[in-house]
Amino acid sequence: ECLFNLTFNTVKLPLSFRSWASRVSLYTCLSLAIVCTVVGNFLVVLSIAYFKRLQSPTNTFVCSLAVADCLVGLIVMPYSMVRTVEGCWSFGPLFCQIHSSLDVMLCTASIFHLSCIAFDRYYAVCNPLVYSLKITNNKAVFLIVICWVVPMLISFGPIMLELHTASVDVQMPRNVCVFMVNQVYAVLASVVAFYLPMLTMLLAYWKIYKAAKRQARQIGAMESQMAEGVGRDSSKKQRHRKSMKREGKAAKILGIIMGVFLLFWMPFFTVNIVDPFIGYRTEAVLAFLVLLGCRVCVHQSLSGMELSQTRKDLRNEQRN
Repeated sequence: ECLFNLTFNTVKLPLSFRSWASRVSLYTCLSLAIVCTVVGNFLVVLSIAYFKRLQSPTNTFVCSLAVADCLVGLIVMPYSMVRTVEGCWSFGPLFCQIHSSLDVMLCTASIFHLSCIAFDRYYAVCNPLVYSLKITNNKAVFLIVICWVVPMLISFGPIMLELHTASVDVQMPRNVCVFMVNQVYAVLASVVAFYLPMLTMLLAYWKIYKAAKRQARQIGAMESQMAEGVGRDSSKKQRHRKSMKREGKAAKILGIIMGVFLLFWMPFFTVNIVDPFIGYRTEAVLAFLVLLGCRVCVHQSLSGMELSQTRKDLRNEQRN
């Protein structure tokens, strides 16, 4: 029987009885969410890859981020959906480790990409004159490599070698795949995967916010001058004003994306650190359900906003 009601040490996994109708409903809703995640992110990748005008350093980060989110929808969420609906893990202990490694790696890669986008927007808004020198295509590729290699090192290495469960005195049944970690891994992985990138994003966007307020005053002054007839024939000022507006709008949209992402991930990483220190008292299945629901919302909002911003960029390029 797949559904279970086990108690070991202080960890309790509740019995989950679901009727045939409820399972079909869950499979339908979660499958739809997975399809939206995959299709939305795939369209972002396809748009950036197809239209050369969109192939900027910023969109290189966005494209790589969409790849990571698309892979989550393709190779992580389907198995998580089955585990959630059926109440157990039917794919063996080895694939449980692989699945957990992919889960940690891809979600960490997404967070790292958002940090790079924040870094990119910081230079675009706060230092526009040196942006093209500081953020080149080669540097963007180098940062993207880091965004993939570091998450791979902190996920596959410790998990496949079972270092993340060293000193954890909990025996899991073969039909259970719950990601439990020891205190050391919980702290180190959470700090590297979430809290350091979060501080980077918050610092970057705080500086962007101050720069955007300053630029808004400059745009207001320019518009006042234009209204009074001063510099009416200055096309350079008009281009500068449009550029500031475009960069500020892009930073605002990406700021919303990051805010949503951080808001949904904060509870998980907080529980992930606290749980090993309180004897694993949180219910693992409930924590996973919360995480799955957050992931569905996050990846759908990310793909939707990325696709919307890509379309706007394309329309702007076509007008120019």
